[in-house]
Amino acid sequence: MSESPSQQLLETIRHALHVQGIRPLERVQSLWSGYGAIWRLEVASAISKVELGPPVPIEECSIIVKHVHPPSAQYHPRGWSSDFSHERKLESYRVERCWYEKFALMCDSDCRVPRAFWLQEHEGSWIFVLEDLDAQGFSERLTTLSEERMKDCLSWLAHFHARFLRVNSKGLWPIGSYWHLATRPDEFEVMGDQVLKNAAGAIDLKLNRARYQTLIHGDAKVANFCFRPLNHLPPKQGELNLTNVAAVDFQYVGTSVGVKDVAYFLSSCLNERECELYGEKWLNFYFKVLIERVSELAPSINGGELEEEWRALYAFAWADFVRFLNGWAPEHYKVHGYSERMTQAALASLGG
Repeated sequence: MSESPSQQLLETIRHALHVQGIRPLERVQSLWSGYGAIWRLEVASAISKVELGPPVPIEECSIIVKHVHPPSAQYHPRGWSSDFSHERKLESYRVERCWYEKFALMCDSDCRVPRAFWLQEHEGSWIFVLEDLDAQGFSERLTTLSEERMKDCLSWLAHFHARFLRVNSKGLWPIGSYWHLATRPDEFEVMGDQVLKNAAGAIDLKLNRARYQTLIHGDAKVANFCFRPLNHLPPKQGELNLTNVAAVDFQYVGTSVGVKDVAYFLSSCLNERECELYGEKWLNFYFKVLIERVSELAPSINGGELEEEWRALYAFAWADFVRFLNGWAPEHYKVHGYSERMTQAALASLGG
């Protein structure tokens, strides 16, 4: 794919937003498996037409454009290319469009997400015109997290899960997360761990039949969080006290239990030793924030029962992810002593 967006794409966006001019600033990244690219563009006048929410009250701004244009020949860096995986990816972009159309505006500053200015789906391609979180102060991307940053991300997840507890998720994935069993038959077939393979259906049911369900991000790795620099200036008088973190990439948002996001997040930023040393500490922190927020947003829900259920499913969330890895990439660095211990705990619970 070209290093710059096409003139046709630029004109399409300029016309959709009713702006005087638009020009490319940089290519942010390519999409997985060659399905398109994300661009940062500069808009030369106030955006006067916005599909979702009020116009942007500034004269110049940068925007993010996610242009999904699936390739004619499918490619996957690990060799997982099939019609089934292709359809899963296409569905993920349909879900992401629905997320921005119907759900994103329900998020507040405690679970900050980019605002969508304009969305289009046309003949198997998608254009997402989104708020540039860098321009809003969330300019840092991190691979390792301090204690403060861990709290920021887990607080975001807790607020997000509390916000969408028992929401009608029509249009999103019926089961959130990119690895859930129903969408990974190819990986399931080649699993080497027969004990885990035989238990995969029961693990899936334990998670999906939980009494308390919410929306989960579905791909809550550290790479999908954008951070406000810790030395940023305090909010101006009258300005919202914005959170220090925002999240992006909602292709796999859907219904599940919050600990699926938590387990996956911890797997993305803690190694085996850190999981053993601090896993319980961070799980406790997540539940502390979650229950406080649930008491504010949904006081009719019994927070103690919610925590009891989801704590019991934490090991199952790990086992579910390990099941996927066992077929997809069995030598993956996330398959380690801690994830295996959690998996064995889930299997033992099923056996009991």
